[in-house]
Amino acid sequence: MNTSVSNAERAEILTQALPYIKQYVGKVVVIKYGGNAMIDETLKQQVMEDIALLWLIGVKVVLIHGGGPEISDMMKKLGKQPQFIDGLRVTDKETVDIVQMVLAGKVNKSLVTLLQMKGGHAVGLSGMDGGIIEAKIKDERLGFVGEIIKVRSQPITDLLEKNYIPVISTVASDRQGNVYNINGDTAAAYIAGAMGAERLIMMTDVAGILRDKDDPSTLIPKVTVSEAKKLYDDGIVSGGMIPKVDCCIEAINAGVKNVTIMDGRIPHAILMELLTDEGAGTMVMGE
Repeated sequence: MNTSVSNAERAEILTQALPYIKQYVGKVVVIKYGGNAMIDETLKQQVMEDIALLWLIGVKVVLIHGGGPEISDMMKKLGKQPQFIDGLRVTDKETVDIVQMVLAGKVNKSLVTLLQMKGGHAVGLSGMDGGIIEAKIKDERLGFVGEIIKVRSQPITDLLEKNYIPVISTVASDRQGNVYNINGDTAAAYIAGAMGAERLIMMTDVAGILRDKDDPSTLIPKVTVSEAKKLYDDGIVSGGMIPKVDCCIEAINAGVKNVTIMDGRIPHAILMELLTDEGAGTMVMGE
């Protein structure tokens, strides 16, 4: 136990969190988990602690995860060299088998186990289970990379109603039984939208939207959808941040109250965002 915080201070901290706890109890919060927070073991433990704590106080958390580095590692072990076009993994038939094995198997079940060790009750799913994500080919050049055409949220809702934390890997299928690799941010936006989530939190390896990408002190804490679109025109949102902000706007348009792009490298960033005044990262809101 941290002895630098007195019992009185600890009680004060909990009291300050109370209005935020009341705001989110019984509400759906979707968390997209990936990047460095997934690779660093200490951060991974802290993310699972945050999610278990939110679940214990009554927040309906849905965890959606990727696992790009683990897929690449497994491909190399099996003698396949990862290839990317415009940041998306080229996914032939053999690669999509590896994606399914790593995401829906190894990564998904390890997160479920970790959550349960932290005191949560979790169930692992993939986008294929219960037809949660139906997809089609996005671009012939990419192979089995999917574009989402439909989300069925009922299996997720059923688990939340039974008081489980759904942990969802981003592989999907079509009606012919083909399996597709789905971009995790896109899947999170579609699922959060389909569920009418109160919040979507997208964990990434940057502080949020920065006016100067090399200076973390230029973080933009809040932005509306129309302001975000202007940031594209001004070149402030560029490169790898473009698809992330696209997903934020997509989620808002689908009915999510607000979306936060958050630095997953900061310990307990999820609790800072949901249960304190300060927050973390950039919040994208409707008008």
